[in-house]
Amino acid sequence: MTRFAKPDPRDPAELAWRRSSYSNGAGGMCVEVAPLGAGIAVRDSKNPTGPVLAFTAGEWDAFLAGARDGEFDRERVRLH
Repeated sequence: MTRFAKPDPRDPAELAWRRSSYSNGAGGMCVEVAPLGAGIAVRDSKNPTGPVLAFTAGEWDAFLAGARDGEFDRERVRLH
């Protein structure tokens, strides 16, 4: 198994956060993303001082590919 070092969001306030252009700005269910070294940081736009998730570039690319391919569509996800 190969282990990859996670990007480290030591000071999230210093990152260049951006929100999807599909966000309506009314405080809906949005996330913000920011470049983080060789990876991506993700946070809840309603809680900017809350936890930050850090992903390697490979993990982020895999997530985006899954989203594009419908891997997370409600019809395909079995909720228990």
